[in-house]
Amino acid sequence: MPDRGERSTLTAAQRDDVHLVWQYHQLHHEPRPCSAAIGLGSHDLGVATATAELYRDGLFPVIVFSGGNSPTTAARFPRGEAVHYREHALDLGVPDEAILLETAAGNTGENITLSREVLRVAGVDVSSLLLISKPYMERRSYATCRKLWPEVEIVCASEPLTFDDYVKSIGDEKLVVDMLVGDLQRVIEYPKRGFALEQEVPTEVHAAYERLLRSGFDSRLIGGAAP
Repeated sequence: MPDRGERSTLTAAQRDDVHLVWQYHQLHHEPRPCSAAIGLGSHDLGVATATAELYRDGLFPVIVFSGGNSPTTAARFPRGEAVHYREHALDLGVPDEAILLETAAGNTGENITLSREVLRVAGVDVSSLLLISKPYMERRSYATCRKLWPEVEIVCASEPLTFDDYVKSIGDEKLVVDMLVGDLQRVIEYPKRGFALEQEVPTEVHAAYERLLRSGFDSRLIGGAAP
């Protein structure tokens, strides 16, 4: 991401709104040992980077990398999100025997339910789960897992990046803001569809979301899509 006031196309007011939404999406859980972890597939290879770091910290014995492909990720990860995540984690020193793959999921709900089945088949007894995602997906992944797998204790984690550093890693400021807005729409709308638990959205965060929508950050909004 550009330095403040240089290459950024955001106004000062828009930056304030973006940071409100960015902070809301992150749950700031303290990482702690869990029975297993799930690395949620996406366009962001940083999920696999964070997974490798947390594995080296001894926080879980086994990881499921979950994700097939989507229009967003097919070009970047032609062999599928989970496969590319696994390869990256191996390069970072995670042993092959610690990695399970789930290669069919096309949305977050499927990431959870299909990974749960992979862990069951592998004989992993799960009482607690570390969900590893993009930074702005922590809240939605938590709400989805609490809905679909309510009996497990859930801890959320992501790469510890600022908004500026995250945009620098992705290389497209407008796209990242669009995704922040799109994920917040899902946090608001998915409980109504039975996909996730409802979560409070503070008034100031909702107002920031509405202003960003009016500013045209809307390419990642949903219509009738699944989660």
